[in-house]
Amino acid sequence: MILIFIMIFCHIVDDYYLQGWLASAKQKSWWETNAPDELYKNDYKMALIEHAFSWSFMIHIPIIISSFLIEIPYLSFVYSITLVINMCIHAFVDNLKANKKKINLVTDQIIHLFQVIITGAIYLLLCRM
Repeated sequence: MILIFIMIFCHIVDDYYLQGWLASAKQKSWWETNAPDELYKNDYKMALIEHAFSWSFMIHIPIIISSFLIEIPYLSFVYSITLVINMCIHAFVDNLKANKKKINLVTDQIIHLFQVIITGAIYLLLCRM
C-alpha cells in the first residue's frame, strides 16, 4: 500500500504542481488566442504528450526506486510498456477534459487514480513472482 500511496502523491505533484505552462499549452483554445497563426494550430498536441510523459515518468519513479531494494522480474520491459500505455491514456483523458470538454476534473482525476492503482498493482504482482 505504501508504494501506491507514494505513486498517488507523485501523481498529485506532477498533475497539479509541476505542470506549469503545459496546463495552458495543452488547451487548443490557448493557442487560438495567443498564437492564432495556422503554423501553431496543432502545438497543443505536443504539450499534451509532454505532460503525459512527465506524469507517466513521475508515477513510475517510486517503482524504479523500489527496484533497487526488491528484484522485479522483467522490469525494463514492463516499465516501457506501462509507461507508454499510461502516457497514451493520460494524453487522451486530458484532451477529453481540456479540449473536447467531455469530462470534468473529477472524472479526469478518477481515471488517473485508476491508472496509478492498476500500474502499482501490476508491479506488486510482479514482485510476488
